Amino acid sequence: MLNGRPAVVAAPAADCSLLDALREVLGVRSVKDGCSPQGQCGCCTVLVDGAPRVACVTPLRRVADRKITTLEGLAPDLLERWARAFADHGASQCGFCSPGIVLRLAALADRPRPPTERDVRSALLAHLCRCTGWQGVVDAARAVLGIAPGSGEAAPPAAGRDPLRSAWRAELEGGTPQLTGVGAVLGRGGFADDRAPPGALVAVRSASGDYLVAPDRGAARRAVGKVQGRNSTVGVRHPVAVPEGDWALTLRTTWVEPAYLEPDASWSIDGRRAASPLAAGGAFGGKRSSPVAPEARRLAASLGRPVRVLWSREDVGRWGPKRPPVAMAVAADGHGVVRVGASPGGADLGALAERLAAVEPRFRLEQVPVVGPPVSAELRGVGWVEPAVLGAAWRVWRQGTVGAGVPVDVRAPGGGRARVAVRGDGGVEVEVWAGEVLDEVVLRSYCTGAVHQALGWVWSEGVAVDDDGEVLDLTIRSLGILNALEMPEVELTVHRSDGWPRNGSDAVFAATAAAAWAAEGLPPTWPTRR
Repeated sequence: MLNGRPAVVAAPAADCSLLDALREVLGVRSVKDGCSPQGQCGCCTVLVDGAPRVACVTPLRRVADRKITTLEGLAPDLLERWARAFADHGASQCGFCSPGIVLRLAALADRPRPPTERDVRSALLAHLCRCTGWQGVVDAARAVLGIAPGSGEAAPPAAGRDPLRSAWRAELEGGTPQLTGVGAVLGRGGFADDRAPPGALVAVRSASGDYLVAPDRGAARRAVGKVQGRNSTVGVRHPVAVPEGDWALTLRTTWVEPAYLEPDASWSIDGRRAASPLAAGGAFGGKRSSPVAPEARRLAASLGRPVRVLWSREDVGRWGPKRPPVAMAVAADGHGVVRVGASPGGADLGALAERLAAVEPRFRLEQVPVVGPPVSAELRGVGWVEPAVLGAAWRVWRQGTVGAGVPVDVRAPGGGRARVAVRGDGGVEVEVWAGEVLDEVVLRSYCTGAVHQALGWVWSEGVAVDDDGEVLDLTIRSLGILNALEMPEVELTVHRSDGWPRNGSDAVFAATAAAAWAAEGLPPTWPTRR
């Protein structure tokens, strides 16, 4: 029974998963594939006889004669309450993870005792959200489940919000046009694979880099011999050496995965146009040069058939661009060096010199060849965030105020500004100046998400790479992303202005990284807690 109606599926293979049956056979698009078949991101969560379960690791044969509920099967009034609460509290941005999260949280109401905030955060351990930093999700759950609000919770807007102004602020922060509001919460943001034409052939990438085409996704993955990724036990490397010199501060980072949850996807009908992999959300710059759209055009043109090109989570890990590793140093007088690791096959990093000059003109840039995965200059703030962090930390060091609770100020090249302090109790205080606010809910959501990413970058995130430059961490959980229990409370102040709207969350990202580093005592390597 699917959402109260009988559903009959002739499984195309003995190992067919519930996820493949729902998406590929029955056309249920609210159920998303973020890591299949790793069972680690929670985007494919459904209810089986009322209990949450990730569909990608649930064999179809195990759910015969059982009741399956997807987002579409929730009672309309209940679904409206959850969707509205998520929209009002900024609990959804791209919306890829939202349907699964809503289903799991809605199931909390069926427990014998009233749920608590701890129950909410514990339930969220089965999920990953890269966009919002969890706080809006918890606030939305409090509102629907009747849990007392926390001290850091922002009240939803008293009056109606303008969808055009919301979309404008989302585009400023995310770098690409995207849907906001209830539609995004319901997973209807326009993800590329959700809009693929029925009956299209499916192309997946082999280990050699070629694309193999088959009638459906399951057949394509079986033919290519897809191997499920594993967590490695190998520690991260810091491949770029600090230059010799008498330095006041030094910092080395490793490769970092942007970790967007929707794997790269595109499709083409006629070989002339292809669906954008950036159709919903900016992927933090990670998909700007994705090869899936040109591959979809090429294959559709050569085969004379519509073709879907799909990357798996392991493909994103192996071939998706990473934040380049750096080694930076600053002298007592404020002069410094920023060395950036450039790997074979990575993007040209020549644009970084101009970005560096915009924030720290007394630093010089050096590119250093390294063996590793491809890197990109298009990821969030690459080229200016790293030197901005070092420059801000140097000013804190010069004042002799290194430690928890010290406010750190950063102004982004685009004009946004942020001041952040990471307190001794772990809480984070944020102030942001982003010109005309347009939509405070959207701005708050992006800024809280920026705090989440920055803390993860400093504390725990990284990608293990072997001697040959091959990525070893091929699961979404192996990347060190902070979960809902690890994320501290964020107290955010938005300063209103009549000035032209500017991106504010990138400045928050840089200022949070610098403040977290200062709170840790400015150790010479990141991640500091891994």
